[in-house]
Amino acid sequence: MTAQARILAIAGSDSGGGAGIQADIKAITCLGGYAMTAVTAVTVQNTRGVTAVHAVPPEIVAGQIKACIDDIGVDAIKIGMLGTAAVVDAVADALAGVTVPIVLDPVMIATSGDLLIEEDAVWALMQRLLPMASVITPNVPELVALTETEVEDEADMLLAAQEMLNLGPRAVLAKGGHLAGDLVTDWLVTRQGHSAFTDARIDTSHTHGTGCTLSSALACGLGQGLLLAEAVGRARAFVRQGLERAPGLGGGHGPLGFHPLP
Repeated sequence: MTAQARILAIAGSDSGGGAGIQADIKAITCLGGYAMTAVTAVTVQNTRGVTAVHAVPPEIVAGQIKACIDDIGVDAIKIGMLGTAAVVDAVADALAGVTVPIVLDPVMIATSGDLLIEEDAVWALMQRLLPMASVITPNVPELVALTETEVEDEADMLLAAQEMLNLGPRAVLAKGGHLAGDLVTDWLVTRQGHSAFTDARIDTSHTHGTGCTLSSALACGLGQGLLLAEAVGRARAFVRQGLERAPGLGGGHGPLGFHPLP
């Protein structure tokens, strides 16, 4: 690993700057990494929602990945919005043989509720990318969609995460923010066991890009050599700081505040 960890973010572009590639670049930079990107889609969106998506041709996505890895090198990879089965296949092919940590954020639904992936792409993601992932970071709706199980409480979430582990990733970080309650618990599940990360809920509507930010911060930590649990703890602290210091922009779900950790 080089002095500055090289982190490749494979994700869609958010014109509003709060999520996607833009959030990835900000998070990685704030945490001391060097951010590279492979843009999978261009979205027309702001804090109120997504109004259009333009997919980048699969060969261009793959070309971006190879251009970064072949010249600059890479210490960890974050995968976010992919959109289509063809892009999933292109990413999987381009990453064949890569041995660095891969954090897979199964982006399916935006904070605004807009669908961000085609149905056949979900199947391709499960077949091709889940087995490549060092850790997958689903929220509750994504857990439900990927495992086809009901998740109504924390115990259900843990069981679903354990079921997802059986689908191939080396670890699952199941995010509990969608569940009700004054506390938010995320479960880290590996084949060696599971552990809970619990904090008080931060009451805010400025949550746009939390999943993108967490997964890119996690990838940065792994690329910098942190152990998985350490990387999870720092990534969660970074997101919580972002929620607490949100700039209050936009008329919908506003973006986080991006600042280096103390």
